[in-house]
Amino acid sequence: MSDPIAFSGSPLDRAAIARRDPAWIEGRLADPAARFLPLYALDPLVKLAETRTLAWARAELFDDLDPRPEPLLLGIDDGIAHFAVDVSAVDEPLSTLGLEDIAAFEDLRSIAGELTRAEVAIFAHARSLVDWHARHQHCPACSGDTTPVLGGANRRCIDCSAEHFPRTDPVAIAMVVRGERCLLGRGPAWPDTMYSALAGFVELGETIEEAVRREVYEESGVKVGDVRYVKSQPWPFPSSLMLGCIAQAESEEITIDHAELVDARWFGLDEIRKALAAEPGPLFVPPPFAIANHLMQAWVDSFDR
Repeated sequence: MSDPIAFSGSPLDRAAIARRDPAWIEGRLADPAARFLPLYALDPLVKLAETRTLAWARAELFDDLDPRPEPLLLGIDDGIAHFAVDVSAVDEPLSTLGLEDIAAFEDLRSIAGELTRAEVAIFAHARSLVDWHARHQHCPACSGDTTPVLGGANRRCIDCSAEHFPRTDPVAIAMVVRGERCLLGRGPAWPDTMYSALAGFVELGETIEEAVRREVYEESGVKVGDVRYVKSQPWPFPSSLMLGCIAQAESEEITIDHAELVDARWFGLDEIRKALAAEPGPLFVPPPFAIANHLMQAWVDSFDR
């Protein structure tokens, strides 16, 4: 696969058909080879070693926890089931689980560059899934309690039997370009020199193209015409799907929506080249694990063919 993007490419088979059988799920949970990834406050357990790796555990690690957390099936690899386990309800989980000095819970974005691509993708799935289950303990139809079914593929209301499925929020993100210049914006909490592509959630009744045009105009006052889809990226913060595009600007004057952006400006092709190469300068762009970086690279590459 060319130009891989972070948080995608999981090797796990989600076993959509097999997991319909409760006995099959129970068999996978009882399998001594099954692997369990603990998460605490949505951070993964990582081995404390020179090379960072996810710290998979065996089922007995959770035997003494009360209540015992319910594992969520991530998928199967080489016949072995992989589960995510939320231990956020445990006080001092490292000491409680006897993991001090050998593992730690670490923020995904801070270690994404150290894990393998497969590990990053697996954990991205685990993070979003655990977060969704934590947020959907009650039924939006009748307010009753819900319970995981199909190994955690979805939840069912105990009272009214309504079924609820994990959702992905679509976000349109676009490199807005005009000739050899592109429009980038800076968010309120970002460093002074960091700029990125403009983005926003796709609203009800919108196409991707319409969402790009609306978001760019709302945030910057720049009008957009042609919109070309480039690629997508799952973004597990908590559960978005970034829909990456390159959009052609039809105007240049900027009027910033200060509720969304601190600044927005046009940058030249050479400035983007230098920023992507991490050369010292006045512009810092998102790292390679972010889709904005890939969109910038795609735009630069279009001039180098």
